[in-house]
Amino acid sequence: MRALRALCPCFGSQSRPAHPEDGGRAKKAVPEAVTTFVASGASLLKRLQDHEGDRVETYRELESFLQGDDGSLQSGVVNRLIAEVSSDMRAAQGVTDDVKMAASDVLVALARSRFHFVMSELQSHLKAMGKVPDEIVLLTLGKMARSYALRCIPFVGMTLLALRAMLSRVGSGRILRAVCSVLEQWSKGVNTYFGSQEQCAFPRNGEAQLCEDIYPVFRYALVNWLGCEEEEDKQAVLRAVAAMMEVLLREEQHREHAWEQLLWLLHQSQEVRDTSRVNKLPDVTKEPGLAPKAELPRCIALQARICPEETGMFLHSPESGGSKAGRVAALGLLGALAHSDAPAVREKLPQVMEAMGSVCNDPSAQVRRAVLEFIRELLSSGSQSCWAWDVVGHIFSEFSRTSGRLVAGGLFAWVTPEEGALRALCVDILGSLDVSLRGMTKLLWPRLLQYVVPAQYSGMLIPLSHCLRALVERRESAGCEEDEEEPDAVDSQERARLPAPQALLARLLVVAAAPHKSGERAVAALQLLQALHGRIHRALGVVWTTEIPLLLQYLEGKTKRSLDSAEWEHRVLKFLRASLEPIEDRAWTMGLSQELSQQLGSSAPGSWEKLFLYKALGTVLAACQDLRHVQGQVLRFLQETNPVQLSEAQGMISVVSHTAESHFHLVLDTVTMFSTAFTRGWFYQTSMSWKVQRWQKMESAQAIRAALMRTYSGIALRAPKEQLLTRVDKEIVGNILRLSRAKQLKLALVQSITEVSCAIQAVGNCGSFELSLKQEATWTLLDWIKGEPWDSLVYGVFQALEELSKLRPPLRREENHKLLAVCCQTVLSCPSKERMKKRRKTVRAAVNMQLLHRRCLEDLGHLLETFLEAEVTSACFDDVVHVLKGWLISAKEWERERALQVCTHVLGVCKERFELMRGRPCKRFGSLVGLLATLTSDCLATSCQRAWVCLGYLLQMQGETEDGQTTRSDEAPDIPEARTMEAVCKCIPPAQATDFLTAVLPSLLHVTPTCVKPLWKWVFIFLVECRKEIVQESTHRPFLLWAVFLLAHFHQEPVISSLLRKGLPMDSDMVELWRSLGRSTIGIQVLRCLVEKLNRARNNCLGTNSSACEWHNHETALETLMITRAISEVVLALRSTEELRQLLPHLLPSLLRWASETLGEERLLSPLGEGGRQLFLKGQVLEEKPCRVFLMALELVLGKCMAEKWMRLLMNRAAWALLEDPLTHSDGVRLLTR
Repeated sequence: MRALRALCPCFGSQSRPAHPEDGGRAKKAVPEAVTTFVASGASLLKRLQDHEGDRVETYRELESFLQGDDGSLQSGVVNRLIAEVSSDMRAAQGVTDDVKMAASDVLVALARSRFHFVMSELQSHLKAMGKVPDEIVLLTLGKMARSYALRCIPFVGMTLLALRAMLSRVGSGRILRAVCSVLEQWSKGVNTYFGSQEQCAFPRNGEAQLCEDIYPVFRYALVNWLGCEEEEDKQAVLRAVAAMMEVLLREEQHREHAWEQLLWLLHQSQEVRDTSRVNKLPDVTKEPGLAPKAELPRCIALQARICPEETGMFLHSPESGGSKAGRVAALGLLGALAHSDAPAVREKLPQVMEAMGSVCNDPSAQVRRAVLEFIRELLSSGSQSCWAWDVVGHIFSEFSRTSGRLVAGGLFAWVTPEEGALRALCVDILGSLDVSLRGMTKLLWPRLLQYVVPAQYSGMLIPLSHCLRALVERRESAGCEEDEEEPDAVDSQERARLPAPQALLARLLVVAAAPHKSGERAVAALQLLQALHGRIHRALGVVWTTEIPLLLQYLEGKTKRSLDSAEWEHRVLKFLRASLEPIEDRAWTMGLSQELSQQLGSSAPGSWEKLFLYKALGTVLAACQDLRHVQGQVLRFLQETNPVQLSEAQGMISVVSHTAESHFHLVLDTVTMFSTAFTRGWFYQTSMSWKVQRWQKMESAQAIRAALMRTYSGIALRAPKEQLLTRVDKEIVGNILRLSRAKQLKLALVQSITEVSCAIQAVGNCGSFELSLKQEATWTLLDWIKGEPWDSLVYGVFQALEELSKLRPPLRREENHKLLAVCCQTVLSCPSKERMKKRRKTVRAAVNMQLLHRRCLEDLGHLLETFLEAEVTSACFDDVVHVLKGWLISAKEWERERALQVCTHVLGVCKERFELMRGRPCKRFGSLVGLLATLTSDCLATSCQRAWVCLGYLLQMQGETEDGQTTRSDEAPDIPEARTMEAVCKCIPPAQATDFLTAVLPSLLHVTPTCVKPLWKWVFIFLVECRKEIVQESTHRPFLLWAVFLLAHFHQEPVISSLLRKGLPMDSDMVELWRSLGRSTIGIQVLRCLVEKLNRARNNCLGTNSSACEWHNHETALETLMITRAISEVVLALRSTEELRQLLPHLLPSLLRWASETLGEERLLSPLGEGGRQLFLKGQVLEEKPCRVFLMALELVLGKCMAEKWMRLLMNRAAWALLEDPLTHSDGVRLLTR
């Protein structure tokens, strides 16, 4: 206390006199800037004292203000400020935690210029009798030690003494953590002082005293606090104990006791879990989750300098045994020793590392990570000893260890999050290697280069490439100087492990071509290739200087989605071929092919890597000039490949086909020789001897046939264009057809025919070349198609036919028509989607079948498109329409929909490529429009929509073929339906009107009632638009009569009423209409309707009291005459007499009654003279006796219903003359009714 008073004469809450420096400055003139500064501080203090505004905000402003204070504030202001701040800090109620924290920050900021004032205030709070200091006071003390470590040294003793007095009253929770924070920060301050004693005025001999002050608190913490249950409390205690331990290790008297606690502390530090709970009053002086990890390495480094032997034994013990946490902690401390520059410590490190071998195999992820972290520390220490760099291999071993679950592809792995983190750490460690130190070339070059080729280390290629390229640059810049460094660094055993140049090239090409998530790995592989060009082959420098930058430019900005993997693979193979051209060393090229074969053997079956290696090997064989070696390799793959494994068969095809690029005739002869031997039941051996071997397993035999077929087509695709046509017909297509004589080889045949056809087309100008086996290949495919059930259709068969049809010679029209019919039958007749679902056992199978059928539909459309392009006349288009017509009128809606889909595609192609139809008008335009018109009202909405689209296409096509002028083509198919109907009907040639009506009218009898109206609309628009042409053409009259019949069939009453309004006299057209209705199936229904109208007419007659009534009666009489004439024509054409007899009770009385009444009216009208008769007849009746019309109808009806003898009897008795005469009319009636 006396020492404190000597340093700080005024402490506590008493009034503080001015600082000696203040007194000196007070006597001088105060600058204006200082006055303004002081005024600002006083203003902020006044706001606090008057409780104005937000106190937290005021404190923040004051804190910022004090950080710029250089001692200008007067002592009175400082005293009032400290008093105000202390009041808020110690307030029990009414002050929030935010205000207390802000007040604490103000005190720490004030200590910058008034350290002793602030410290004395805090000490007074700390020594308050009878209670534990407030938490905020303890936290402020910790902040003081962290911000002003050296200035706190004089107060260490009294602070720790005050803390010791109240430790027994500290329980757990926030106060405990606050006390630990003070101990941690003040111990760190003491360590800072030990490292920079020259900057502190404290006596130099105070080191032992400081340890003495800390030791009692250290022991108390070990005994009483290490059993805390709360994780936050335990973390705080461990941090405080570790910081105090670092101080005590400097004093020999307490070193042993502290050392005994170190291992236990390591265990505790690994078991502490990181808690993320946020305290209500946060402790800004601690870093949660770090525990004592920062202090413990300093402790072990300090102890290693003092007692290296004991330190080595201490670290060796947990490495060779003990718990997982102990091993992790020991490795962490060992990493700290790696940076030690003490000779004794570095001498012991190799021995300790030997014991680390057992730890490296620990399965725990925490231990493995700790080993990697130690290696990082060791490699970053700058050691130039070989033993230190031998651990580089463990980085790669650990990386491959985490890649245990390899998926197909060989370069990708599914790993757990922990393993992923370890892989990332391996990459990070390798990427952080410093190769700029002297001797690194000799040390790292052999240790890194050997990890380029193994596939399990491909994920490390990016940092590995960076290091190796840096080493290459050092070697090139240093010249021969590096060769003199570390002569024993690379021994003969390490040189033997270095990869061969061919192995480097092969592996880096695989990595460069692999479809990674990003192009970084490919870029690293290409850059490493360019750096190693001298080591791979001296002839590659010039080529790679040009080629590799082009590849890198292509990769620039590409991602996995934007990078076309097939195109990139092609570029890499092209780069390989260009690289081999300048190499004239046959042995080197043969060695490269052998290396690729070796890597093929170690690649995962079916992986992308293996498939690429097959192609790369074929490319190398194509560049090889040793023909015997090439033939031997091709024959080896043909013999040793297991064709049952599809991936191996595809690999063999890739090798052989890529080899054929430069050795076409040699490869084709070799394959043909093997194929011939196989089909004869012989097997060719690599020893050039023959051995009889009958193929017992049908599966193997069929697989070999399929592989050979695909091999032939692959050779055709890769063959030089100028050589292909000479041997493609008999030796390639012929062998494919010979090998395909088995039902199980349909897919192979389809693929082979497609590829060979594409290869022939790729030649370009084939001159007079014709594929003589085209017809055989076509009929082979068609025979298979006809024999296939709908659910076993081979995908791609239509594509094969499409490509084959592009070759010469063309098929005859009959053959094309048959081909189209078979293809449409196969695809369009498949069951509906619902039936497909029922037939398949699983949902996935049903979905796959639907997908296959949809693709076949698309291929069928492309096949028809190809036929249209190849045909020079419109006959092919007419054939397509004829074939599709049968499916467009199918009774099954799904078949109509599919046919419309194909039709839409075909017409769309014709519309887009008018040259297909220009000058060649469609002969089936009318019938096709009629079919599509009926489908515009189909029950399926998709069919309706496609029908309208097809009509729009037809409109544009027909408009383009009429005198080269477009007829409203710019409006279709987006124009309204009515306008489309009008435009299409106008485009129907008069000669094809019959075709249109023939297609439309029959459908009216089969469609649903809701679809009748749209179809009639088509008929009416057609009749209106083409009435002149139809009237002139006598051949159209039957369709007009048919149209009237159909109208009457659906709308009988309106049609009959409309025909009756035509009036008398009845011309030949009307007579033909009534007779056509009588001959139709609705003839008796029309007659019944006429009879009902005749009966109703009698009821419509009015009295004769007025001229209006008389006129109405005359109109009624005229209507009855028209009805009676219609009845006569209908009865005359009626085919059935049975139903007519049933109508006699209703028909005969009406006719007799109207005959009688008309006869009476004639007598009444006769005095009116000619004018009256014309008024009655309105100039439309030629007969002077209207009753004769009714009597003629009566005679026709009786003639249809009565036997001929009765009709002869009536004639003999003059019945009709009696009925016509008014005087004998009644006698005639009696004669009929007798």
